[in-house]
Amino acid sequence: MYQQGLTIKKAVDKIAKEELVLPAIQREFVWRPNQICSLFDSVMQGYPFGDFLFWNIHHQNSNDYRYFRFMCEYHQRDKPHCEDHGPFPQQQVVAVLDGQQRLTAFNIGLRGSMAVKLRNLWWNNPDAFPIKVLALDLLTETVESDEGNKYLFDFIELNKTGLQGNQLWYRVGDIFNAEDIGPILDWINDQDLENAKRKQAMRTVLRLHKVIHSEPTISYYEEPRQDIEHVLRIFIRRNSGGTQLSYSDLLLSIATSQWKNLDARKEVHQLVEDLNRTGLNLTKDFVLKAGLMLSDISSVKFQVRNFKHDNMETIEKNWKNIKQILQKTCNLVAGFGFDRANFRAVSALLPIAYYFYKTDKVKGIDVDEDELAIKLWLIRSSLKLGIWGSGLDTLLTALRKVIRESVEDDSSRGFPVALIHREMGKQGKSLHFNDEEIEDLADMEYSNKQIFALLTLVFPFVDCKRNFFHVDHIFPKSRFETKKLRKEGIDDEKIEVLGILVNRIGNLQLLSGEQNLEKQDKLPGEWLEGEFKNAETRQEYIERHLLQDLPSSIQEFENFYTARRERLRKCIANLVNR
Repeated sequence: MYQQGLTIKKAVDKIAKEELVLPAIQREFVWRPNQICSLFDSVMQGYPFGDFLFWNIHHQNSNDYRYFRFMCEYHQRDKPHCEDHGPFPQQQVVAVLDGQQRLTAFNIGLRGSMAVKLRNLWWNNPDAFPIKVLALDLLTETVESDEGNKYLFDFIELNKTGLQGNQLWYRVGDIFNAEDIGPILDWINDQDLENAKRKQAMRTVLRLHKVIHSEPTISYYEEPRQDIEHVLRIFIRRNSGGTQLSYSDLLLSIATSQWKNLDARKEVHQLVEDLNRTGLNLTKDFVLKAGLMLSDISSVKFQVRNFKHDNMETIEKNWKNIKQILQKTCNLVAGFGFDRANFRAVSALLPIAYYFYKTDKVKGIDVDEDELAIKLWLIRSSLKLGIWGSGLDTLLTALRKVIRESVEDDSSRGFPVALIHREMGKQGKSLHFNDEEIEDLADMEYSNKQIFALLTLVFPFVDCKRNFFHVDHIFPKSRFETKKLRKEGIDDEKIEVLGILVNRIGNLQLLSGEQNLEKQDKLPGEWLEGEFKNAETRQEYIERHLLQDLPSSIQEFENFYTARRERLRKCIANLVNR
């Protein structure tokens, strides 16, 4: 049934009174502050901003679903998710299917606030997330911008409202409860404004009051049918436009609506946070795909049909074990020294997790026994380009089958590297590195996200479990500034070459954080003399780190680099194709 005539004020009142709620099949709030500003500008200009779709849930069905409150005071770090509302026992419920982002934007703009991280500040800095409210500059000339906006809306800190130079910032939320416009006009009259500016401010605030309180701008459809499958189809279709609805948003909503004993949204979000405490950078996409993978759902693709009731029931039943195995997997990989800065191939964790999941059920996990094989495979599969990109779901399904059959075979033992390699080759994802690829690895640069993985492959004795290691320039980069190299008597043509070589793997090693801080910009020979007083220990370090024939001056750096690069190239060639 199509309905017209709801004002923004009445719609937001319904949200405040919880007469409008979000169903479990909801999207995360993904709008940025500028999108909220543009929405309010559209309202002020009288532009249409789309109709809405509400779902009338009958009182006898209200207990079958989970509901959430609309976001009001958004905080990117501390409160990014909507609050669970709890049940509506034997009450008719009106849930918003389409228009969730727009209604949330109105709710935040008229009743709440936003706290979004400032650039260049650390995530854990309390000053990085200032709380801001939506404000309208009443003095800005209504001239259309390149983006089509005429009114200047912005999120500002509350203490910056009022007259600020040539701008008069009015908190938009103050209009919400202002049935009488008189006090607002009095406030404008109290400002130190020229007559023309005062009139302009009054026109603007009167327009704001009118579009919020008087104009029936919200039109909506009411969906009376109670079938959840029908409602899901509507939700998917209606949310295919606007800010892109990711599959994980949709599938998490579906899972939340179908889990009976646990709140899927809360569980997934919490697990992501727990896993990322290891230093990795995982998302709900990873966790959802892990649920499909570990529960042996026939397909791991992000498709609605894979999130049907039976599959969701299976994942919920297995959830405790899934969480434990993913945590074990992430702990292992973090112990290899990987974190969000140096490891991106997160899909490679899924076959490892599946192996642990199946092994734990059949034989019990012996991580130490498998650790070296897993580490070598993980590094190789992350260094090889194109492995975890296109065709990912097909590859994961094939590897799952190989691992399952291997674990269930009583004669097999350990992480089945050979079988996995063979299957990856069949899938067009061979881990064999040709000569050109090996040369590229031997020229890898400091800025490459894979450099840490490559160095841990070449120097496997580095203990990342007990120490935090840095990628260190053997010859300090600071010594290769043009001015300093000229002082060393090196000509400009050579300077350009050395500036490239200093950042390549031939001049890189892994040092513990403590050692790296002590080394600073010392030349390698000087640092080794101070770090290892015993000549035998010093020579052992040199041999293990391929630092033979280490020169005492930068003039001899290029020869040292060339020789060490060749040693590294041979070592890499042997390791990646083992």
